[in-house]
Amino acid sequence: MSDELVLLETSSGVATLTLNRPERRNGWSPELEAAYFTALDTCDADDAVRAVVLTGAGTTFCPGLDTQRLSVVSSTGLDLGGRPPVFHPRRFRKPLIAAINGACAGVGLIQALLCDVRFAARGARFSTAFARRGLAAEYAISWLLPRYVGVEHALDLLLSARTFEAEEAHRLGLVSRLCEPEDVLRAAQAYAADIAAHCAPAALAAIRQQVYTDLEGGLEEAMRRALHLMQVTNAAPDLAEGVASFVERRTPRFGPLGRFDAGQVTGTAVPAAGLTADDVLAPRPPER
Repeated sequence: MSDELVLLETSSGVATLTLNRPERRNGWSPELEAAYFTALDTCDADDAVRAVVLTGAGTTFCPGLDTQRLSVVSSTGLDLGGRPPVFHPRRFRKPLIAAINGACAGVGLIQALLCDVRFAARGARFSTAFARRGLAAEYAISWLLPRYVGVEHALDLLLSARTFEAEEAHRLGLVSRLCEPEDVLRAAQAYAADIAAHCAPAALAAIRQQVYTDLEGGLEEAMRRALHLMQVTNAAPDLAEGVASFVERRTPRFGPLGRFDAGQVTGTAVPAAGLTADDVLAPRPPER
């Protein structure tokens, strides 16, 4: 196994990112965070990559903050200075698929929720974990979780911090696909490869940006943004290619994503994607 904290492999337009700290069960750390976000940026800039699958090395996905770091934090406090936005994956312009191959808890669960679609191995164990460690609902999971499972289920999972398995996660709507453990990564990669082969990169970027932006707005704002994006996508060569490939019954040959930025088209950034702890917690200058 490589010493790299995140492995990156590409095949058929799909990059697979593997959290690679099996000796620490892929416990989250600032170093792993930086490596993962850097790998996402690399994939975002690479036109050969049209979708990404995130998984964990060994038998776990990410069980939360590394226990060694948690011990340090419990005695010295948590220093978030200089850390990137935890919602950085929302800035990513391509489909992001989680292949949850094992334990997924705490900040690991938050990163799974920041993926677009989640595949889970049967028997994989989940937990919000925070309440059982004496912690508040960190990194706005209190906002994320109710949007996936509803308020009561979210409160159940947050207040009890109980462990639950992939089968219950599927029933609750926390994951959309259940697979046998040996098949979960392959199934997620096949799904991502189908998207990479048949969907226009600019359309994918636009749709992803629309959904995450529209979560916090009203219908009128969503319609305004949609009309701006419709004007752009209807004038692009992808439409003609999409129609021609359908009529000719062949795989489409869509152009690369390039520098297309749906946020620039609509004038709206994905909420919280750029928000850091420094923006909130940095000391304010004294008033004069």
